Amino acid sequence: MKRLSRSHSVVWMIAAGMLVMGLATAGARAAAMKIGVVNYGVLVQSSPQYKAAIAALRSEFLPKQKQLQAEAKTLQLKQQKLQRNQATMTQDQVAQAELDLREKVESFRQESGKVQEALNTRRNELFTKVQNSIALIVQNYAKQHGFTLVMMNDGVIYADPALDLTPSILRILKASPAK
Repeated sequence: MKRLSRSHSVVWMIAAGMLVMGLATAGARAAAMKIGVVNYGVLVQSSPQYKAAIAALRSEFLPKQKQLQAEAKTLQLKQQKLQRNQATMTQDQVAQAELDLREKVESFRQESGKVQEALNTRRNELFTKVQNSIALIVQNYAKQHGFTLVMMNDGVIYADPALDLTPSILRILKASPAK
């Protein structure tokens, strides 16, 4: 086995010393870390911003949904009427009535799809705004209170309840105006 020269030994000792100092510094920094945990689901669902978004969706789409429900009921009644009266109708009348009904059903499906797509798009827009505002409030809270790290509790196996920032953040959310 080859012996290290004196200069190599000095280099290795310096490297080992730096490694030990680095680990000690990292340990000291880790000990000084201030960590918090939030229950993001609770923050979202309990926030007035979320409730305002839900109310906006309802007011925007409830009239259209009621209209679609009424149209669906009308189509169902027309189909029942056709089935009831089919025996007294000519084949041409039955064929024409079935064609009309199929066209109306297809039109209804297209309109329902458009409304559902518009609802999903609007929901995503509103909830993205809510999530962004909550994230901003959590970030500001963490900075103001000296937190090094704030995690969502979804991926945490255990966190001391004293680390839970959810109630504090929720108070701030409730004090913020719901847009």
